[in-house]
Amino acid sequence: EDVCEGKDFSFPLEEQRVLELWSKLDAFHEQLRRTEGGEEFIFYDGPPFATGLPHYGHILAGTIKDVVTRHQSMRGRHVMRRFGWDCHGLPVEFEIDKLLGITNRQQVLDLGIGKYNETCRGIVTKYVAEWEAVVTRTGRWIDFKADYKTMDINFMESVWWVFGQLWDKDLVYKGFKVMPYSTGCKTALSNFEAGLDYRTVPDPAVMVSFPVIGDADNAALVAWTTTPWTLPSNLALCVNANLVYAKVKDRSNGTVYIVAESRLGQLPVKAKASGKKQAPSKGSNAEAVQGGLDTESYELLAKIPGSSLVGLKYTPLFDFFLELQDTAFRVIADNYVTDDSGTGVVHCAPAFGEDDHRVCLSAGIIEASGLVVAVDDDGHFIEKISQFKGRHVKEADKDIINAVKDKGRLVSKGSIEHSYPYCWRSGTPLIYRAVPSWFIKVEKIRDQLLECNKETYWVPDYVKEKRFHNWLEGARDWAVSRSRFWGTPLPVWISQDGEEIVVMDSIEKLERLSGVKVNI
Repeated sequence: EDVCEGKDFSFPLEEQRVLELWSKLDAFHEQLRRTEGGEEFIFYDGPPFATGLPHYGHILAGTIKDVVTRHQSMRGRHVMRRFGWDCHGLPVEFEIDKLLGITNRQQVLDLGIGKYNETCRGIVTKYVAEWEAVVTRTGRWIDFKADYKTMDINFMESVWWVFGQLWDKDLVYKGFKVMPYSTGCKTALSNFEAGLDYRTVPDPAVMVSFPVIGDADNAALVAWTTTPWTLPSNLALCVNANLVYAKVKDRSNGTVYIVAESRLGQLPVKAKASGKKQAPSKGSNAEAVQGGLDTESYELLAKIPGSSLVGLKYTPLFDFFLELQDTAFRVIADNYVTDDSGTGVVHCAPAFGEDDHRVCLSAGIIEASGLVVAVDDDGHFIEKISQFKGRHVKEADKDIINAVKDKGRLVSKGSIEHSYPYCWRSGTPLIYRAVPSWFIKVEKIRDQLLECNKETYWVPDYVKEKRFHNWLEGARDWAVSRSRFWGTPLPVWISQDGEEIVVMDSIEKLERLSGVKVNI
């Protein structure tokens, strides 16, 4: 056939002719037959979700993968290329919830988890034909007939086996992970779900004092928060060791406060006309303190490096956690504390903040498995928080502020209008709450991972030395469990008292110990 050149040449038509030729020759499978018996190069495609159509990102990544596998084939290797499908998790549940009109967790339980999961199973291959057509059209060679699915029993069993291996190596433990939590649906949400419905709403903004034990001036650290409901669970205060803090005396009553020097303007000042104190409203400074410290209201006593505050003990705001006073109610430091808002002092309730939990765990304020979560699944305070037990956290804000005021610890009270996440299902405000989770001890094997990275060939090489190396250096223990219905079941049996734990690392073991045959 003559070669068509010039203005009449059509790349799309030429591509179609090439695809037709490959199909006629069965070129992909012919290549596999000719290299059979050669050195194996194993390739399983990182699976996309089958509930949506392919987009540019899939095509770009797929082209790069095709280049690698074709190169290995040209070197004479036998390159099995298996396509895969990620069948589990949020995207599928999201589609099913819309289909069935499900808005909360209880509706799933009423329907039955088995029926719910069967409905999920029915839609995971919805766009398989479209995917195969698009991927083939891009010229990529990969086996759709011998594909794998994460919902297949043998695939899930392989995950169980890996989990079992990690368990046998003492690399698994149960702890807590702070996640966006819907009190309306009584379930934790993914970060994706938490970002689906943000609303601009007003919230209380309060400054609270925490008297330092043994301070010569009877000074109190001042923390700012927009979640007063977390104050009953306060276990620590966090500062930034690199910031400079200031100790100032209120000229009207002699009270001494400690805040970041750059945040002195946030302290309440005396209104010139009424003589009453006023606090900056909606997060902005009052006019009288635009330049920093109001010297008519406060006297500067000293400047203090943040590092010298670390280790100081303070008087707890409430007495709900006094059993922890040997390790809690002290000042710790971390760079997540900044001076672009608040007072430069952060009140830490480790059950209700991701950074709070991280720094308190690192500082030994709490233990990985010993955290008390003072709010139940409905968002109500538990019995331990006796003064507010049974109250929904958001509804208790006002009474908690009044209780702080009655203790003489309320420095200022105002409000702030900000963007806040709501549950996309129930329309209720989300909270951040620690939920039980199973973790892999990544930090224990971090050095080993770094050494393995040195032996890995990266293209381009700066990914190896910079991006991936830096990520591994900062890697934390990995929370692998999720609060979902449609997914690989966690293969753990635990006795009622928590003393006996058995990990199911195979279908055979599950059948043997349960006496029930698994349908495959």
